[in-house]
Amino acid sequence: MTGSPALAVYLAASRLAGPLAHWLLARRMASGREDPLRLGERLGRAGVARPEGKLIWLHGASVGEALSMLPLIDEVRRQAPQMTCLVTTGTVTSARRMAELLPEGCIHQFVPVDTGGAVRRFLDHWRPDLAVWVESEFWPGLMVAVARRGTPMMLVNARVSARSARRWAWAPGTAAALVRLFRRIVTQDTETTARLVAMGADPGRVREGGNLKALIPAPGCDAGELKALRAALAGRPVWLAASTHAPEEAAVAEAHRVAARSLPGLLTIVAPRHSERGGEIAALLAGQGLALALARRSRGEVPGPETQVWLADTLGEMGLWLRLAPVAFIGGSIAARGGHNPFEPAALGAAILHGPETGNFAPAYAALNEAGGARSVADGAEMGAAVAALLESEETRRAMTDAAGAVRKRLEPDVAGLAREALALIEAGP
Repeated sequence: MTGSPALAVYLAASRLAGPLAHWLLARRMASGREDPLRLGERLGRAGVARPEGKLIWLHGASVGEALSMLPLIDEVRRQAPQMTCLVTTGTVTSARRMAELLPEGCIHQFVPVDTGGAVRRFLDHWRPDLAVWVESEFWPGLMVAVARRGTPMMLVNARVSARSARRWAWAPGTAAALVRLFRRIVTQDTETTARLVAMGADPGRVREGGNLKALIPAPGCDAGELKALRAALAGRPVWLAASTHAPEEAAVAEAHRVAARSLPGLLTIVAPRHSERGGEIAALLAGQGLALALARRSRGEVPGPETQVWLADTLGEMGLWLRLAPVAFIGGSIAARGGHNPFEPAALGAAILHGPETGNFAPAYAALNEAGGARSVADGAEMGAAVAALLESEETRRAMTDAAGAVRKRLEPDVAGLAREALALIEAGP
């Protein structure tokens, strides 16, 4: 089934890697990246019993992929109410989010590490009737084990960047062996479709189907808090730097200085991708001369009249920040991180700015830019000029957000059709 010497070597090594997996998990647990109460799940030991009846297993790497599953899960449950959905992810944050958001009839577990024993225990317990991979989270040992049991496999919201395609080109036999395991592949865009076919996927099993992340519900917030903060900030120009990474906060500080020249009372909200960087970012902003004009959300501080920067170093509040700020720079795009999801700000009517590094959402950003629904900025100076221009002109902002909303709508997939395809694979059987 493998058809690849490199893959055969990987599978042989994974069968012997149990002791190494224990050591790696212990290190991750020590750094807070594993839940000690659920560590057994990473070794394939289920935390709950398997329900009777048919079960679809859906796997995504982290929060974004897990959230993108929710519309598909809802549609599967609508079409097949007795179907159980098992969702696996690999991060503590995604587990917390799924505990909050998964509907009745759904179970979350941590994905097992890719060793022979963990995979065997996981599959022996859950016995899925269909395995659905989301985006590009490939674990070769797990995938091959699923296929060997005759369980149909589907890849949805598939994304293969140019960089990933170049990496897979170093192991063409392995790439071909893995992509041929899928009975059905539904991609985000034409570029991914072409890359998967070039990797060895059967063209008859691949189709383009839009981006599930366009369907992720806009993040919520506390209505009372939103009302109070809007009252406290009334009359002030506000913008947001969302999901930032180092060194983007330095560019944001420069953008604040540039925009503040024409926008008295400007408040910049900085919501880093990793809230634990709050102390580091506060020190950086102090070095930029903003120490006395800084408030930190993690300390319960609320911006006063003299506050210039509000450091939103907390988790799960992006819905609040996007509702307060009519302009949002989406981070990970000046830092070489490939950019982050533009659909959330589009859903909440924030004008979108981003840097040049948008490979994770390249087709979406390209469509947004072409339609005038987003604007690329190269550095802090360009960012500040764009912020000032957008905050000074409601008409310009409105044209931009209307265009972004139209693009988001156009990129939405046919989730009902996707659910029918998944259920049809179960009916077809091994």
